[in-house]
Amino acid sequence: MSPIINACMEAAKKANSPMIVQFSNGGGIYNAGKGLKNEKDQKVAAMGTIAGALHVRAMAEAYGVPIILHTDHCSKALLPWFDLLIEANEEYFAKHGEPLFSSHMLDLSEESIEENMEISAKYLKRMAAIGCHLEVEIGITGGEEDGVDNTDVAQEDLYSKPEEIHQVYKALEPIAPGMYSIAAAFGNVHGVYSPGNVKLTPPILGNAQKYIEKEEGTKEKPVYFVFHGGSGSSREDIREAIGYGVIKMNIDTDTQWSFWDGVKDYVKEKEPYLQGQIGNPDGPEKPNKKYYDPRMWLREAENYTVNRLLSAYEDLQAMDACSK
Repeated sequence: MSPIINACMEAAKKANSPMIVQFSNGGGIYNAGKGLKNEKDQKVAAMGTIAGALHVRAMAEAYGVPIILHTDHCSKALLPWFDLLIEANEEYFAKHGEPLFSSHMLDLSEESIEENMEISAKYLKRMAAIGCHLEVEIGITGGEEDGVDNTDVAQEDLYSKPEEIHQVYKALEPIAPGMYSIAAAFGNVHGVYSPGNVKLTPPILGNAQKYIEKEEGTKEKPVYFVFHGGSGSSREDIREAIGYGVIKMNIDTDTQWSFWDGVKDYVKEKEPYLQGQIGNPDGPEKPNKKYYDPRMWLREAENYTVNRLLSAYEDLQAMDACSK
């Protein structure tokens, strides 16, 4: 959806810092147009995702900051979508010497960790050959996101064990050192919930780092972590997680709200001018086109989202990163 992409790149320019623009499978379908039906072959989802990536690439240079292209959760059922994206990367690499996307996420957390790693290792080998990074998930991120509902999972499944994270390291590190990241579970959830319902435990990540350091004799913090479900998290928890090796945080729910909040406030402020095409407080024959023009209220949605993203840059201590 281009207004959201515009907001992301505008925020990155204002922050003078990189931005990750990521597409979900559902986002790809939406970008292709809801008038098209996505079948099991996932061609429509792939078309929409690839079109979005090409749009970002076409515009990113004008914003003057690095824009990273990524795709979000891909379960086993969505692997045909993943395959089409990898093919697009390989074709783009053959022409331009770099992949279309910077990275992709495989979410095989519903499978056994053995199968998860077997499939992930196969894809990582292929992706590493073209300089494309892989994000994998173990454990379960609670809540609901893009049609995946984990609101009723057992609490113990929301916390990864050091041994599980070590298992990922052993499976992927020999294939492509440093070209993968782990979305481990440390109590994080998708969505925003009332205080007390979510118990984040960032030290789980730190303990895993120390465990791998001891078992493998590695340098400090040998693993890159991803923080899913960052919306609603405190600045303290975010910065603690960064200290344990988090390099990426998702805040989809908060940006969905900021987008709607901008529209909501615009409609409230301009309500007398949005009741018909003609007639408003300035006169019964005055036109209202400039008020109901979608570009007007979508711009407010962008403004609100830019502000939320700038707040996230502050939380992540990433303001002006391109100057450092």
